[in-house]
Amino acid sequence: MTNFIPIFPLAIVAYPGEALNLHIFEPRYKQLIDECFAAKKPFGIPSVIKDKLSEMGTLMQITEVSKVYEDGNMDIKTEGVQVFRILEVVNELPDKLYNGAIVSYPENDMMGKKFLMQKVVKGIRELHRLLKINKEFKKRDEELSSYDVAHHAGLSIQQEYELLELMHEVQRQEYLRRHIVKVLPLLSEMETLKERIKLNGHFRELS
Repeated sequence: MTNFIPIFPLAIVAYPGEALNLHIFEPRYKQLIDECFAAKKPFGIPSVIKDKLSEMGTLMQITEVSKVYEDGNMDIKTEGVQVFRILEVVNELPDKLYNGAIVSYPENDMMGKKFLMQKVVKGIRELHRLLKINKEFKKRDEELSSYDVAHHAGLSIQQEYELLELMHEVQRQEYLRRHIVKVLPLLSEMETLKERIKLNGHFRELS
């Protein structure tokens, strides 16, 4: 299936199911949001990485226009719907300030492995403990998917995009697991180093 969607390129990676709040201030995107909200139509957020428009993105539905300012700027709430792939960018649209794209929707297998997801969640919690970060997921552990936790795993934007490109939940879970296995020992070493620095110059008991 292919169709045309308005696009709002951003230097972020959005995922299906993600709740994303945006502040809209550019005239072209004010027009895009006004029209999409009035027609109850979605728009696309393709990722911009290193100043380059990427092929993949996520279709977003506007759930609420929270505030409209005197100058027309807006605060909006959106939710990710599904992943798309850009087939062709349409730079000029009649009477439109924004761009659009012809997109397709790759088949996305959402069936993951329970034990693999448990390892990922456990690893992310350990990551947060070492970093002294207190974050709670909005779903119960057994309901979590890779998309729900990806932004909490300390991925770079390039890594988040690589995850977006994976069209099987098991692949995404394994990607996150490998990342955590790689990062945790580095953080543990940093914690040990910090403790050594704290002890330096102080009296201590040695057994």
